[in-house]
Amino acid sequence: MTSSATTPKTDYKVVGTSPIRHDGVDKVTGRAVYGSDMNLPGLLYGKVLRSPHPHARIRSIDTSKAEAHPDVKAVVTSADLAPFEPIAQIAVLGRAISENLLAKDKVYYKGHAVAAVAASNPHIAEQALALIEVEYEPLPAVTNVEAAMAKDAPILHEHWSSDENPNGTNIASHQQHKFGDVEQGFALADVVMEREFRTSSVHQGYIEAQNATAWWAADGRVTIWCSTQGPFGARDNTARVIGIPVSNIKVVPLEIGGGFGGKNPIYLEPIAALLSKKTGHPVKMAMDRVEVLEATGPTSGGYMRIKIGATNDGRITAAQAYFAFEAGAFPGAPLAGAAAAIFAPYNIENVLIDAYDVVDNKPKTAAYRAPGAPIVVFAVESLVDEVAEKLKIDPIELRLLNVATEGTRRADGVMNLKIGAKETMEAVMAHPHYSAPLTGKYRGRGVGMGFCRNNTGMSCVVANVLPNGNVSLVEGSVDIGGTRTAVAQQFAEVLGLPVEDVMPSVADTDTIGYTSNTGGSGVAFKTGWAAYEAANDVKRQLIERAARIWETSSDNVEYVDGVLRHKSDPELSLTFKEIAPMLPQTGGPVVGRANLNPTGSGGSYSANIIDVEVDPETGKVDILRCTAFQDAGTAIHPGYVEGQIQGGMSQGIGWALNEEYFMNDEGRMMNTSLLDYRMPITLDLPMIEPVIIEVPNPGHPFGVRGVGEANIVPTLAALANAVHNALGIRMRELPMTPASVIKALQKAGE
Repeated sequence: MTSSATTPKTDYKVVGTSPIRHDGVDKVTGRAVYGSDMNLPGLLYGKVLRSPHPHARIRSIDTSKAEAHPDVKAVVTSADLAPFEPIAQIAVLGRAISENLLAKDKVYYKGHAVAAVAASNPHIAEQALALIEVEYEPLPAVTNVEAAMAKDAPILHEHWSSDENPNGTNIASHQQHKFGDVEQGFALADVVMEREFRTSSVHQGYIEAQNATAWWAADGRVTIWCSTQGPFGARDNTARVIGIPVSNIKVVPLEIGGGFGGKNPIYLEPIAALLSKKTGHPVKMAMDRVEVLEATGPTSGGYMRIKIGATNDGRITAAQAYFAFEAGAFPGAPLAGAAAAIFAPYNIENVLIDAYDVVDNKPKTAAYRAPGAPIVVFAVESLVDEVAEKLKIDPIELRLLNVATEGTRRADGVMNLKIGAKETMEAVMAHPHYSAPLTGKYRGRGVGMGFCRNNTGMSCVVANVLPNGNVSLVEGSVDIGGTRTAVAQQFAEVLGLPVEDVMPSVADTDTIGYTSNTGGSGVAFKTGWAAYEAANDVKRQLIERAARIWETSSDNVEYVDGVLRHKSDPELSLTFKEIAPMLPQTGGPVVGRANLNPTGSGGSYSANIIDVEVDPETGKVDILRCTAFQDAGTAIHPGYVEGQIQGGMSQGIGWALNEEYFMNDEGRMMNTSLLDYRMPITLDLPMIEPVIIEVPNPGHPFGVRGVGEANIVPTLAALANAVHNALGIRMRELPMTPASVIKALQKAGE
């Protein structure tokens, strides 16, 4: 059941409803096309040879035996990738893109791609990998951030150096944000608390594995069918690493079986293209689950040290954060998203943030739902709760006392416009769950706030009015969470049409204008806005056509709720469906379009209340009740918003209680199946009650805020706070597995 804490007064007719999704029939009947469905004439199958070592030099690669196999059609290695100029490559892509695809001089993690083959069937291709002879020189490995930063740590990239580390370093970058005077702020505090926190690498956990099918045609043009969140990014990056013009590649995005940020990078696309070039045949590639876990990007593991000072009446006077994130084998940990979120719910006048991007011998990290935010917010929200306990102040009252509002500035420099932090906290405090009795031994209730800054980007929409009065709506944003319908709703709202009359589709990179990745909770914002502008373009053209029919000026025609009216002669009117078949005789087809790069995406705040019961003998944490709050700005499709809230919280539960990359002493991941990598299943999850809060974003025509990410952020801390309230111990390291809970209890009893 969905409840709404605030309901803006609008006269929307389509926005705010929950129609059946347009792609629903295709998905449930099997008509929707996924990567595994690709079947082209003359299709070959590709497989990748991966490193058995987490860190090693490549002394030699001998592919001659594989190439001599009668059923092997081609072999590729890093020598087949385009050469790159180091300075330009770093500026545009980062060296990681090409070297992560196929290792060159070193392998940096177990599962790092070294070579690939194409054969007549996937079984022969897999068997042929054993014919490739690679001579390795194993090197010591590091698989957590603290070990990678140690003075005696093995150095991954020897060419890196600095004044402090002339012999090399694993620190890729250091970012700092300063606001006010943190030392002065701590001097004003009556209570100062500092704690350390740690989290493990976790995977996005999408069910559909990465895949790509490529066909390099005789004319030099390449078509790639793949599961991706960003077809234009896949096109551009593939073009760069294989050394052909962007205009020679067309990427066709297929339906996507989950992504959560993990399907932004390219892995197989360039390899399949090169194998196709060598063979003249289309080549299909797909990962198995072990490859997904060992060779695609999880999010960072992290180390955090948080310090907060407050007065006795609960005013936070200063906050300081030091955090270091694992980037995996190549730079790119989500420092910026973490810095934006870390203290975002609060108005703190003195803040200092130091953030470090650190490489280690794990797969290069990728985005995962609110990248960086859940990690640091776990630490901050745990400590905020501890401060509230120390001061004997209700934890939500303490948060409200320090809440960020319109006009306050975040520590990363962003000035808040209209935000919903206060409304979210008030909704938590007013909810019956917050005041409901919780009785029984070893039971506890925890709360936590969350935030995601949300992103935007370039987007294009084209709308073609059809003769029957329907509209073909073509967009460039891949649909992961029902965005086809959410975008169609915004288009329909402008024109006063039933959303069922709008037929949305996702186009390939040759068919639609450049559109940035589906990520950052940006599609309903940016592509919804593009649909809004395209609808207004259609409206303007229809007004001109009606004026021509009625032999009057456009100023004398109005369009209201799907009906064109003559202002001076009320008897003259045409509905959308009536004028649609008249368009060919009044000037030709009407095609609305919009291409834009809007600003003002607006951050979204979230919160959780979680009740748990902990078994002190086994350490198992059972969740009794969950309530999840989120500011959606304006909920375009409340049903989808509800699903996003529940889905994000479910992933947060897995992150907090079970999920981790379990690495052995040699640097190898030991839990490479979904039997051992313990994502929660339905039996592990409680009912999650979503509460939609609506504080419209002034930076969008319909007040939209992104809703896909903020929901995962508060769960980690809310669960840790609940476990503390149940057992009296503070869990500052994730995941809180039964073994770690027992260990903490034993330590507390010493």
